[in-house]
Amino acid sequence: MATKKTSMFTLTERVTITAASTETFATIDLGSYVDVGDRQALQIHSVDYIVQATNPNSTLPSTMADGEISCQVTDLNRGGLVYANDRALISSMRLIYDSDAFLSKETDLFPDNFGKGSDDGRFVVNDQLYITANTSNLIANKALNITVRVNASIVTLGAKDFMAIAIQSTAADN
Repeated sequence: MATKKTSMFTLTERVTITAASTETFATIDLGSYVDVGDRQALQIHSVDYIVQATNPNSTLPSTMADGEISCQVTDLNRGGLVYANDRALISSMRLIYDSDAFLSKETDLFPDNFGKGSDDGRFVVNDQLYITANTSNLIANKALNITVRVNASIVTLGAKDFMAIAIQSTAADN
């Protein structure tokens, strides 16, 4: 299906949430990695999320009271968080914190679940990845930072495979 052109590398972007109950957005530009003419796509192997407080050495309790943090990566701009059955969804996470020392982290979906083997992953032919983050609670004058690390490689797809992924991506936009 795909011929690897590169080894795995990491794309990184940070989203800074400064207001509770307001979705915050960021993008990762893939224009240098995806080439329609050469049927070149980005193969996403995994997505990691790192949640930090206002400063890298601050703790979450100093930034937020009881609450929830959500973050998703999609290959289409949905303008907000999406349900898990949305075809544009690549990966998502949720962290729940309460002041009684309860902390729960959920990673809902990994790109490698889409493939059948260890070398498979999510193929992206769009020119950007969209990151959406939200928190339900934030202490005044504080911020939450979520760093998204996308582990990927560049691949060349066969003509039929590239077309199928492009059509699926376009159909998911409806």
